[in-house]
Amino acid sequence: MKRVCVIGGGASGLMAAYAAAKNGNDVLLLEKNEKLGKKIYITGKGRCNLTNDTTPDSFFENVVRGGKFLRGAIYAFPPRETMRFFSERGLSLKTERGNRVFPSSDHASDVTKTLEKACREAGVRIHLNETVLRLSQQCPMSDIITMPHIVGVVTDKETYDCDAAIVCTGGLSYPSTGSTGDGYRFAAEAGHSLVDRVPALCGVELEGDFYKDLQGLTLKNVALSAKRGDKSVYEGFGELLFTHFGISGPLALTLSSLINRIPARELSLRLDFKPALGEETLDRRILRDFEKYKNKRLCNALADLLPGKLIPAVLAAGGSDGMKSVHSVTREERRKLLGALKGFPMRVKGLRGFSEAVVTSGGVSLSEINPKTMESKRVKGLYFCGEVLDADAFTGGFNLQIAFATGYAAGSGIK
Repeated sequence: MKRVCVIGGGASGLMAAYAAAKNGNDVLLLEKNEKLGKKIYITGKGRCNLTNDTTPDSFFENVVRGGKFLRGAIYAFPPRETMRFFSERGLSLKTERGNRVFPSSDHASDVTKTLEKACREAGVRIHLNETVLRLSQQCPMSDIITMPHIVGVVTDKETYDCDAAIVCTGGLSYPSTGSTGDGYRFAAEAGHSLVDRVPALCGVELEGDFYKDLQGLTLKNVALSAKRGDKSVYEGFGELLFTHFGISGPLALTLSSLINRIPARELSLRLDFKPALGEETLDRRILRDFEKYKNKRLCNALADLLPGKLIPAVLAAGGSDGMKSVHSVTREERRKLLGALKGFPMRVKGLRGFSEAVVTSGGVSLSEINPKTMESKRVKGLYFCGEVLDADAFTGGFNLQIAFATGYAAGSGIK
């Protein structure tokens, strides 16, 4: 039996603590907040999209960074295993659009309660309101010990001797939940390399000010594409929301995870308002509307095609005079209008910060972590799991699944 300190009581920490205790270890979980799972409470808008009911192979299609590293952990503890874990402990689950899995109660707190109960039943001791200040490690003094090893954890209240420490402190996203980067400091102090941390799954700020008049407008069934020069970076279909800073919603969140390491000035965006219609078909539709509203001004002739708030922006993008009579619109003017409808141009200014990002991209370098056990290759007895690692995915329950799988791998690796 080993003495294990788990640092952080979020998704990965609770799973790691459970798995370590299940192996017969003496486990202490240290959480600096006043309650466990503080970030879990706000995921999925308070409903907690805890995983995605898909196969491991399909799962990796949604991983942005760390796919190869995560293969062992995800195959060992796949989405179906996560679902079984919760179901067997009395938490009813439901699967919604996109294979997203939620508790049937729609209460994220039930996910945390289930994890906490599993930990306590396995014998995990839980300390709340206790902040870990640093890790204690012993350096090799002979040829027998070839690398430093963990010997203890120092908190603001006490020092605990331990044989292993699992760092599950999260990233930098939503710092109000306690994710303030402590784990990165622990990793650096232990000699680990850190990949630059940037926001992921967040809103995209746009150049200009046209979007301010569109604030609150949600568009469904539109297509968003991004290019870096002539190279395609992203093509997506779905829902988009205009905000006071630019764009948000599912398409923008996915986009943010793919462009967060590309200079904004190198990116160009295009929005297709009518992706289901080819240019010729859309042109015929416009002509029908022009015939219907031939005695009206152009700005009023698009009412059947676009939301009213959007018309001025589209006309401006096409260089069209909205006050012009429909019957006097030339073929060339109609062609430019068609171009604006199928390729509305936008420029990226930047991304929203960590306070609004769902996850952190970057973190502890995966090359320095054992992918089977999550143990450090630099310090024996030191483990990392969850968002503190340089691994992230798209929305849909994939990031929580990474947290559960890496947490389970870390806890299971301590025997």
